Order: sequence, then C-alpha cells, then structure tokens
Amino acid sequence: MDLRKLKKLIDLVEGSGIAELEITEGEEKVRISRTGSPHAPVNAIVTPAVALPAAAAPAPAATTPVNGQPGAAQSEGHVLKSPMVGTFYRAPTPGAKAFVEVGQTVNEGDAVCIIEAMKLLNEIEADRSGVIKAILVENGQPVEYGHALMVIG
Repeated sequence: MDLRKLKKLIDLVEGSGIAELEITEGEEKVRISRTGSPHAPVNAIVTPAVALPAAAAPAPAATTPVNGQPGAAQSEGHVLKSPMVGTFYRAPTPGAKAFVEVGQTVNEGDAVCIIEAMKLLNEIEADRSGVIKAILVENGQPVEYGHALMVIG
C-alpha cells in the first residue's frame, strides 16, 4: 500500500467520527485507530505480507562492504542504488536463502533484495542484467536514498 493511500485513510479517520478502520489489501493489512477523544491523534499500523524482525542478525555472506561509497569495486560495473530510505535485507524472511549471491547472474527486473521502509517491505529489482560483482551492504543495515547496494557487472 503506498503512502498517499495511507495518508488519505488517516485523513478520513481524523475527519470523521470513526474510532477504528481496518483494511486488507491482498496480503497487506492496515489498521488505523483513534485513542481517547475524537480529537486524539490517529495511530496507523501496517502489517506486511512477510514480517521481518527489527534487528535481524547479519547473515554470514560473501559481501564486499565499501560503505556505499564509490570505490574500486564499483568501477567494475553498474552500481545499483537504493531508491528509498529504510533497512536492507538480503532474503525475503529470516533464515531464508538470499535473493542473490556474489557471482550470480541476474536479469533486469529480478528481485535482488528487500528494503523495509515504514513497516512496508519493498522488493528491489535489478535495473540491468549482469553478474553480481559485490554486495555493498550488510543484512539489516540502514540505507539512505541513493546509497550503493550492489555492483552489477
């Protein structure tokens, strides 16, 4: 569910006498509730299809951390950058196999990682085909917009 839709739902609850609103869209569920008086702040809870713990233990993996900054490893190929601020995850669930490993061939559009932002899990896709040369972020690490995630050669 995108943020604009969520904001509209919050505004609907704030502007009405509704105490609680719960909507299910596919596997995502949103519950917006107002506590106390009609002028009390609104709380929104978004439950994603796949729940990941807030502090997942870093997975032992073949990564080449370069702190997301341009460097030698990135000069070998295209740098896939984060489209948002959030938490980087290599696998769809804790303990599951990672989306990609160093040396693996990917096609444009293949899911390569997840970034959790505001309790929503966003699959990040390869923006070009090639071989994963380096994974520049550790599992569970926070990332910024434009942060280098992987090098695709």
